[in-house]
Amino acid sequence: MGLEWRVVRESIIAGVIGAAVVAVWFLVIDAVQGAPFQTPAVLWAVIFQGARDPAAVTIAVGPILGYTVVHGLAFIAFGLVAAALVDGAEREPAMLLALLIFFAAFEVFFLALVGFLAQPVLVVVHWWKIPIGNLLASASMLAYFFNRHRPLARTLLGRWLDVIREGAMAGVIGGAVVAVWFLFYDTLFQKPFRTPALLGAALFEGLRDPQFLTLRPADLDVVLGYTVLHLVAFAVFGMIAAALLLAAEREPRVLLGLFILFWCFELFFLGFVSALDTALVGALGWWNVAIANLLAAASMLAYFFFGHRALGARLFERWSED
Repeated sequence: MGLEWRVVRESIIAGVIGAAVVAVWFLVIDAVQGAPFQTPAVLWAVIFQGARDPAAVTIAVGPILGYTVVHGLAFIAFGLVAAALVDGAEREPAMLLALLIFFAAFEVFFLALVGFLAQPVLVVVHWWKIPIGNLLASASMLAYFFNRHRPLARTLLGRWLDVIREGAMAGVIGGAVVAVWFLFYDTLFQKPFRTPALLGAALFEGLRDPQFLTLRPADLDVVLGYTVLHLVAFAVFGMIAAALLLAAEREPRVLLGLFILFWCFELFFLGFVSALDTALVGALGWWNVAIANLLAAASMLAYFFFGHRALGARLFERWSED
């Protein structure tokens, strides 16, 4: 009975955490667009009242509370399955793969559900906001589960847990440095947030001509969406770099691969922007992108080598031995 209650308790807490993260994400998005609580009101009206015109939905307390309750119960049910899989993984580690597949399926499921039951909602709630919200919720719920089951995390991931933590921190540092650089640059030319707005509009909305970019307060949702993906991308890159550092602990010459990785990182973003549209390169300035990535790479390398001070000396020793 104690074990079952623990699973239920964890599922409730994880579900509430996931639901709260999604709710806060959409609250921020709605507030930026000047319509707080619009998303839950529209979802309630379309799904449960059969409304066909989201723009005509009146934002009221009843629908907001109603959808919030349903939303919370759905996440608790999702958390119950996830908690059962985590509990099973403690006895059979292979169940962790099922847990990760379950969270990946959750990402796709909610977007498909909205598209099937409430397609008009996508006029107001753009499709890209849904997977970003669910990604944040999934990360928060997984962090809660692994924090509650640290021995399981250690057993399954071993030293990789430290690699993930170190890489994510380095990525957040690099992403923040790039964001601050572009904020400084945009503000200097009296166009705050122009760069993330331009990249977000190109990525999410298919903007190809920078001249059509608008920077109204209602368009800042694109800035928020791009910022989240920007930080996630840097965190993933940081984890790859941290994995190379782990290998360098055994063979210091692997550090050369780390420097090559950062050099490729310098070129990748410029190539990514060019792939979206060559006009974006001219609008952003290739030198501006290069400076931002150089500052990010320098800050991430400084963070890594601050935690691995002996690696540089070991690399020179290894070359001397050869």
